[in-house]
Amino acid sequence: MAALGFYSDLVLLFPRRSFVLNPSPKIKGKKRRLALSIPPSCSRRSPNRPPPDGPKKRISEQSSWESKDADGKDYLYRLGQEADNMNIAVGARKGIVDDLFVGEFLGKDSDIVFDYRQKVTRSFEYLEGDYYIAPVFLDKIACHIVKNYIAHLLNVKVPLILGIWGGKGQGKTFQTELIFQAMGVEPVIMSAGELESERAGEPGKLIRERYRTASQVIQNQGKISCLMINDIDAGLGRFGNTQMTVNNQIVVGTLMNLSDNPTRVSIGQKWRESDVTHRVPILVTGNDFSTLYAPLIRDGRMEKFYWQPDREDVINIVYRMYAKDGISRDEVISLVDTFPNQVDK
Repeated sequence: MAALGFYSDLVLLFPRRSFVLNPSPKIKGKKRRLALSIPPSCSRRSPNRPPPDGPKKRISEQSSWESKDADGKDYLYRLGQEADNMNIAVGARKGIVDDLFVGEFLGKDSDIVFDYRQKVTRSFEYLEGDYYIAPVFLDKIACHIVKNYIAHLLNVKVPLILGIWGGKGQGKTFQTELIFQAMGVEPVIMSAGELESERAGEPGKLIRERYRTASQVIQNQGKISCLMINDIDAGLGRFGNTQMTVNNQIVVGTLMNLSDNPTRVSIGQKWRESDVTHRVPILVTGNDFSTLYAPLIRDGRMEKFYWQPDREDVINIVYRMYAKDGISRDEVISLVDTFPNQVDK
């Protein structure tokens, strides 16, 4: 009777539904029971029926807020991973910022970091004149750059770093810039002053960022690029009473890691298999590499080149500089012979 009362309650709750009371098959040793057959329309929602609120609507077909990348990450995730400030990335948009501050000079959609987007690479177009390039210097720089660009085709270990060292004022940096101009190289330049910071880890991260920037120049612009650090011993060298800092250690470790893994460079983002950096040759200049950390300058990581111009190089350099002023080559030779030790001072 209790079961019949339960079924009668169901009929009262659903008066328009048809319920069928089917006697269950008789099982030996047990009593027969009544089975309730409920139509599918009231038992469970059909899988093809949309939810009560309807399908989820997109903001816009062109909206990037709901788009996904190859890893399934949305726009906000990428924005948080790769951008420090959303205001810098988005900028001033027409209709969102007052028209008084939008203006016509930069267009309706202004970029608030316009003044900070400077060209990172240098092209040396300002170098005008017929300057002398030493053949030995040109051969060393050109071979180092080419070997690193075809390192994947060679069955030998190619050092990533070329260390150019020698006495002060002998034209190491200027000769390198002349070669960059002649070869059409657009390098990313760093100085020793950028190898220290008040915050730990910043110089190491800066080197990795500049390295990836040079790689993007190679990939996106199709130009030859490299990373050049001037006077590296002034920033990393150990002298008499200098203090070793955490940033010195991080910079040395970063350069060693780049030499060992030149195609896998991280600046803090998650590792991805498709994130492969182009191999970028590194050139450094200095006066005394014996003050640097010994494992950094070993042959597998750094190839050393000692630059000391001989008498013929000095004569050609001076003659090219003053040829337009009407000074003959014999006068230049007489000048160089009169001051034979001038280059060494």
